[in-house]
Amino acid sequence: MHLLFPQAKAGEAPRRYTVMLAAFEGWNDAGEAATDAVKYLSRLWESHKVATVDPDLYYDFQFTRPVVHRTGSGERRIKWPTTKLTRSSVPDAPVDIIFVHGVEPSYRWRAYTAELLAHAEELGVDCIILVGALLADVPHSRPIPVTVTSDDDDVRRALNTESSQYEGPTGIVGVLADVASLAGIPTMSVWAAVPHYVGQSPSPKAELALLHRLEDILQVPLEVSVLSEEAEAWERGVDELATEDPEVAAYVRQLEEAKDTAELPEATGESIAREFERYLKKRRKE
Repeated sequence: MHLLFPQAKAGEAPRRYTVMLAAFEGWNDAGEAATDAVKYLSRLWESHKVATVDPDLYYDFQFTRPVVHRTGSGERRIKWPTTKLTRSSVPDAPVDIIFVHGVEPSYRWRAYTAELLAHAEELGVDCIILVGALLADVPHSRPIPVTVTSDDDDVRRALNTESSQYEGPTGIVGVLADVASLAGIPTMSVWAAVPHYVGQSPSPKAELALLHRLEDILQVPLEVSVLSEEAEAWERGVDELATEDPEVAAYVRQLEEAKDTAELPEATGESIAREFERYLKKRRKE
């Protein structure tokens, strides 16, 4: 098991760890990659609802409007923008996941984050993983960059990562990370960089990159073959669109050259070791 979730010592009863995994639609969710990744794991591990957040307290419904939809029986229902908490147990691992999937609130952010942390305390959460996606100057034809940061010393040592150096406007992910850290809950943020020229949803390649990083953090092999095919199809589609516009094609080549130059040392280092470790774990599971 990962250093983040140490195994019980000899003679001690095995312990289960509870992780809150959260993503929010809106400003923090380029290409909907973050929320799609969380929803993918929620479906994969068959989570069940444990709590919701009252939408009337936090949303401007003229800005984030409710949606009318039909049920399987044909009945019309209104779906309100809200935040839902679900729970699942990860198969073959001593980890329970509390999934938080919501829409970034319109106001009262401090009360909103306090309510989420109250649920975290009630559900026995040991650490929080916040997932986000941002638009960036990266090429679609190269691996999607995923950054993991934390202000918690133990988390940084366990994952060999650093604290965030970002300064500027933030979303609910940044606010929740700050409040959770002040509350003493180990917290980390996992962000994918989505190519800004294809930032519309869905973004399966960015979603897949986030899932691979979460796979590394949780040390749980994931079945992502279908999503891998979708990511490859997405990349081929963007390739075709880029070739139709000489200016876009030239811009993509410029991004590729910058990316290749910046990450050349990594091609023979940690990234290859991480991919090989993931391959071995899947082979052992099979």
